[in-house]
Amino acid sequence: MTESNCKGRKTAAREKKGTVAVSYASKVKDELSRQMPAARHCQIAETAAIISLCGRVSISADDRFSIKIHTESVAVARKYFTLLRKTFNIVADVSIRRNSYLKKSRTYSVVVGRHEDAVRILMAAKLIGEDGEIGENLSPMKNVVVKQACCRRAFIRGAFLASGSISDPEKSYHFEITCASEEKARQLQEIIKTFGLDARIIVRKKYFVVYMKEGSQIVDILNVMEAPVSLMDLENIRIIKEMRGQVNRQVNCETANINKTVSAAVKQLNDIVYIRDTIGLSKLPENLEEMARVRLSRPEASLKELGEALDPPVGKSGVNHRLRKLSAIAESLREKNAAGLVTKTEVGPSGKEEEYYD
Repeated sequence: MTESNCKGRKTAAREKKGTVAVSYASKVKDELSRQMPAARHCQIAETAAIISLCGRVSISADDRFSIKIHTESVAVARKYFTLLRKTFNIVADVSIRRNSYLKKSRTYSVVVGRHEDAVRILMAAKLIGEDGEIGENLSPMKNVVVKQACCRRAFIRGAFLASGSISDPEKSYHFEITCASEEKARQLQEIIKTFGLDARIIVRKKYFVVYMKEGSQIVDILNVMEAPVSLMDLENIRIIKEMRGQVNRQVNCETANINKTVSAAVKQLNDIVYIRDTIGLSKLPENLEEMARVRLSRPEASLKELGEALDPPVGKSGVNHRLRKLSAIAESLREKNAAGLVTKTEVGPSGKEEEYYD
């Protein structure tokens, strides 16, 4: 192997390893971060969501405002930076901090430090009142930021980018957005419900989590957030999982039927052998004797095959009826033997052997 080939294979292995390491949630966020709304009101709605879920508004001693968001996702930092530039023509400051304990972990900070810019953003996003008081009313009926359906889509997209998570659909179905307060969680839940989706809230430690666990609803929320590629990936996985489930159910059903058939055949053989060893098959009526001998000679045959082997042929119900009679005779013999009544035979007045019990 040449040195260049060796390096090429190592590079390919690293790329493959890196591809595997990317989670489904990261792929979804990366796709959403590249989804830029065309309308300014939708851009404002998405900005409002990001600030509301992972932003912090600071007020200095002389009442000067600044906005800072912290995120571990480069996709979120990139999206927020782009929104500020396109929507408000503001170039924010970006800083990156590495975790000294986890070398691959990074925290991105996007800061709007200029007072006038911060106030303009907060006023547009309805996160500050005319009196300068911080507050937010995200009711879809009252707040103009999320009044239109397209803006609500953008808001949910921004909220998911800011503090959302989605599990690998290969393992389970789970979508959630974490909120710092119950009020924000309720507001987000109401916005999601306007699309006919049943989002629920659970308390986890000190946070309130808006979540969904049904695969079909997660498909719908991806559609709401306008993530078609991730949606198709999820749908493909759902189809494969459903097919696997159907195959497994069919196999389990067939296995159960086979086990049931085998168990029944074993019991039939045991009953016939018991009759043979106790009174002999010749003591049975002709039709039952024939049935018993056919079953002994063909222990693995199905009811249909047994019926075809009889002369004349008999249907499955007829075969089953005869086998049930043989089973009843065997049970009767077992009960009599258990009671101490041993079956014997002797020559009767007619010159033929007749059975009797002690």
